[in-house]
Amino acid sequence: MKRKPVPQETVVVPKEIMEQAKLIVFSERPVRLGKCEVCGSECAPNSSENLCWVCRRLKISAWRDIDQQAPAQE
Repeated sequence: MKRKPVPQETVVVPKEIMEQAKLIVFSERPVRLGKCEVCGSECAPNSSENLCWVCRRLKISAWRDIDQQAPAQE
C-alpha cells in the first residue's frame, strides 16, 4: 500500500526581501554586530538585549539562582 503524496505549499517571498537576504548571506564582508552593554565585546547574533554570549549566560544563570532562592526565604 502506497501513501498518498502530500501537496507541498508554495511560499511567495517579495523580491525586495529576497534580494536583501541574498546580499546579507552572500556579502564578502562580515556583518558587524553591536557591542555588549556590559563588557563591550561583540554581541551574540541572537541577543535582543545587546549582550555577548557570556553576559547573556550569566544573566540567565542569575535569574535561575534568584528563582531557586525565593521559596527558601518564605
